[in-house]
Amino acid sequence: MDLTLYWFMFPVAICVATSAMLSGIGGAALFTPIFILLFPLLGPEYELGSTVAAIGTALLTETFGFTSGLIGYHMKKTIDFQLARRFLVIAVPTAIVGAFSAHLIHDGVLIAGYALLVLGLAVVHVFFEYEGVPTHMHEEIAQKGTLRRIVDSDGREYVYRTPEFGNKGRLFTGVGAFLTGMVSVGIGEVIVPQLTKRGVPVAVAAATSVAVVIVTAVCASFTLIGQLISEGGMDAVPWNLVIYTIPGVLIGGQIGPRLQGRISHRTMELAIASLFVLLGIAMLFVAAQRLGL
Repeated sequence: MDLTLYWFMFPVAICVATSAMLSGIGGAALFTPIFILLFPLLGPEYELGSTVAAIGTALLTETFGFTSGLIGYHMKKTIDFQLARRFLVIAVPTAIVGAFSAHLIHDGVLIAGYALLVLGLAVVHVFFEYEGVPTHMHEEIAQKGTLRRIVDSDGREYVYRTPEFGNKGRLFTGVGAFLTGMVSVGIGEVIVPQLTKRGVPVAVAAATSVAVVIVTAVCASFTLIGQLISEGGMDAVPWNLVIYTIPGVLIGGQIGPRLQGRISHRTMELAIASLFVLLGIAMLFVAAQRLGL
């Protein structure tokens, strides 16, 4: 095993984790296409053993980055843990089911599923924009007994209604978690829109999304990695890759929360949407090749 093979992934992982922390999306959404699209272009020695190995490694890396980010957001005091728990009771079991399902599905189908999902998410990022709750409505909200208030470590106050998600919200959360376990992307990308659409400030939505993603990703990644090890032994996991990605995301996970609010969330949304379009098209091409279309 060449321990220097993936040295370049250290700075890449820092950038990916920083972007994920700022936008609230799962870092695995970016790592998976890097492993599947970029590595084969670098040479056969860089290719991972399978699509499931790529997804499992992406999720394993994400868990460390989001743990770091979780600590950063917790120190910043912008996580709404009560909201996070409402998502997790649905996300955790469905993510585990999705992870078990990944081994039963053809590689081409998994990649096509990822591609279609990120293309759909690109549309959401482009056409949806959070407008917030006007300051003059804070007292009206408080009088209705639906006020939530969070004051971060810098003294900024975030006031918003207690959101109600209904059956549609629970369905979106379940589908996002299932897809996270199966193709590494979904849960973070469905949490943030649900929160911001219902008036939760972007800073709180991104931080709360990180809390949900980390727990969901841990459950899914441990399921996938456990299956890989049980079928192919310890060598089935690309340890020479994660020794660079994990330190990188730990650093990026601290940078992201510190930059929160300094970069326009709308700018981040449009940038992520553009990247998702490119990745979605490229992954559809790869999926077609593997399916023999």
